[in-house]
Amino acid sequence: MQFNTIKGFNIGDLTAKLPIIQGGMGVGVSLSGLASAVANEGGIGVIATAGIGMLEPDFGRDFLAANIRALKKEIRKARELTKGILGVNIMTALSNFADMARTAIEEGADVIFSGAGLPLNLPHFLAGTKKTKLVPIVSSARAAAIIFKKWIEKYSYVPDAVVVEGPLAGGHLGFKTEQIDNPEYSLENLIPQVINEVSMFEEKYQKRIPVIAAGGIYTGVDINKFMQLGAAGVQMATRFVTTHECDAAIEFKRTFLDLKQEDLVIIKSPVGLPGRAIKNQFITDVATGKKKPFRCPYHCITTCDYQHSPYCIASALINACRGKLKQGFVFSGANGYRATEITSVKNLVASLVSEYSQTYVSG
Repeated sequence: MQFNTIKGFNIGDLTAKLPIIQGGMGVGVSLSGLASAVANEGGIGVIATAGIGMLEPDFGRDFLAANIRALKKEIRKARELTKGILGVNIMTALSNFADMARTAIEEGADVIFSGAGLPLNLPHFLAGTKKTKLVPIVSSARAAAIIFKKWIEKYSYVPDAVVVEGPLAGGHLGFKTEQIDNPEYSLENLIPQVINEVSMFEEKYQKRIPVIAAGGIYTGVDINKFMQLGAAGVQMATRFVTTHECDAAIEFKRTFLDLKQEDLVIIKSPVGLPGRAIKNQFITDVATGKKKPFRCPYHCITTCDYQHSPYCIASALINACRGKLKQGFVFSGANGYRATEITSVKNLVASLVSEYSQTYVSG
């Protein structure tokens, strides 16, 4: 493939030919299939660990063991499919965060991306190894500064890169509900603030620390815009859902083809964060006070108020990924309604590169 004017970037000694990270999507939406396909195109493919053991027979009985086993399988499967860069997304709020971090490092994941809280102890799990790069996901310059100072003070470790996720992302958002539509918290404002914060650590520790833009990025034009603002690359998740290689069921993917902008809603999640999702009957039922009876065999998110929640978010997301949309719902970024077809990762990447190049030339 010709990358024309588009340039890759480095995370430490890793070189991505394409400045695109495929965002991690749980539960089961981005596994080895999608991650390896993106890595083969020169980007960074990412396996999401949230609920990764859902297809294991003992998932409900032994949540911890099932997830460790499944993550090992997915990393090994992806390695058989690509020689490219493979990352793992581990939400800080996962009750099995430590297990997932240790397993990813033992299996030689190239990068760990970690958000949904501040991953203050992530370097602890490296246990002296150097292969796996550590990249926090933040929603503000303040959060980045807290993580940098803690890692340096406690572990003498400077983050290898930073992903800045704005309020147009899909899934759980690191913002208060009233901040989501406030221009002050737009990704366009956040990126320069985080770059300014990170640059002080770059200078002090003589280390290049790329800042990655994420949340609502959908086209090559978007990629160009944020790289012009100083981002080294972008993270895109929703855009990769409507690909053949995405690991979710076809019914899940088709939801995006029928989606209208007004169907994207902000929900109050049982885990205590607002989330952007696609409105359906399940969400409507919950909003009108109907409960979806469940027992909680997982205790998968430390912040989940499962005793008072009207539904189990893990079960809802697992059902949706499997195509059972009446028993669950789908998370989406703010631009998910723009999907028009299910295509291959190769064709999608080619169109992004083309759009970027045309913007670059015309700009």
